[in-house]
Amino acid sequence: MFEIDKAELITFYSKFIAPWSIKILIALLIFFIGQLVAKFIARILGKVLGRTKLDRILVEFIQSLVNALLLVFVIVAALDQLGVNTNSVIAVLGAAGLAIGLALQGSLQNFAAGFMLLIFRPFKGGDFVEAAGTAGVIEKIGIFSTTLHTGDNKEVIIPNSAIYSSNIVNYSKRPTRRIDMVFSIGYEDDLRAARDIIAAIIKDEPRILPEPDTLIAVGELATNSVNFFVRPWVKTEDYWDVKFALTEKIKLAFDANGITIPFPPIHIHSNKAPA
Repeated sequence: MFEIDKAELITFYSKFIAPWSIKILIALLIFFIGQLVAKFIARILGKVLGRTKLDRILVEFIQSLVNALLLVFVIVAALDQLGVNTNSVIAVLGAAGLAIGLALQGSLQNFAAGFMLLIFRPFKGGDFVEAAGTAGVIEKIGIFSTTLHTGDNKEVIIPNSAIYSSNIVNYSKRPTRRIDMVFSIGYEDDLRAARDIIAAIIKDEPRILPEPDTLIAVGELATNSVNFFVRPWVKTEDYWDVKFALTEKIKLAFDANGITIPFPPIHIHSNKAPA
């Protein structure tokens, strides 16, 4: 019968089992305690950043990124305790990261663009903007895409790279806007009377701001009409209501005072021989 030499067993235990047990225990302690510390630091950072004016999405992103980076350091420290060559591990992680980055190049562009949008904040939730050929109200600014709500109740999801690489027009950024309108009258109509009608309607509209002054000028002598350029200033939230109201009121006032709004003449040419 096979007999175990107690001396050899004690030697094996003292040389291999005891040291490796201690290393494994320390590595597990480093991993679990380090994981808790990483979460704690990320949580504290999130609370500190949450008191600033940074966007909530950006705060959550930074918090998650810091937690992930700290967790990588914890894993490397635990593997180093076990005697693993951490240089090789870091090299493998770098190569894997490069491969993933090449495979997800488009997604990384959206990620980088989303990060820049959150940093520089050309718009925020609730703003009415025009970006990447689409106009609508910003509902959500994500890491990879931005969601817009259009005026006809459509939800449009645009990749962040498409937004960041194109012109962004933010109609809600400033408190006031200018309405650019053109009203045409015929050459035979009374120019001064038309101007007085427009000025009276502008004066009676309480939502038009007194400053800057409203421009009412003959801006163009077109082929078939004399064009008035009318440019009042209003609060941004009143833009469309005032524009629609002015268009209707000026049209009705022109009709009531016999001022015509000309339209392009239509010329019909016939090659039919006379009977």
